[in-house]
Amino acid sequence: MPYLLLIMEPHGQRAERGLAGGQEAYARMQRFGEGLQARGLLRASESLASTEQAVRLQVRDGQTRLTDGPFAETKEMVGGFFLIDCATREEALAIARECPAAEWATVEVRELAPCYHGAVD
Repeated sequence: MPYLLLIMEPHGQRAERGLAGGQEAYARMQRFGEGLQARGLLRASESLASTEQAVRLQVRDGQTRLTDGPFAETKEMVGGFFLIDCATREEALAIARECPAAEWATVEVRELAPCYHGAVD
């Protein structure tokens, strides 16, 4: 069963950590990913740039609206993700507990499902 581990970082944390601290955190996350790969659990993983470089896009009534980051209305940003395959939610949670980012960020665990999953008639 596929699960997405979303790394939810507080805004500004990367700048506060500094270059050396960021490189160490990144190296730990890479080792975590390599371990998941070796166990046959990893489908994909990526680190994302800060929201300062992000753009949000909406189309309403045929009109496109772009909003450049950073986005003041959010307290956290998605810093990266791991897409894993495991048997149960409990296993996904156990893997999330192993993630180094859980020490400095929030790891959100979400099962992949169609967008209509949970809809009511």
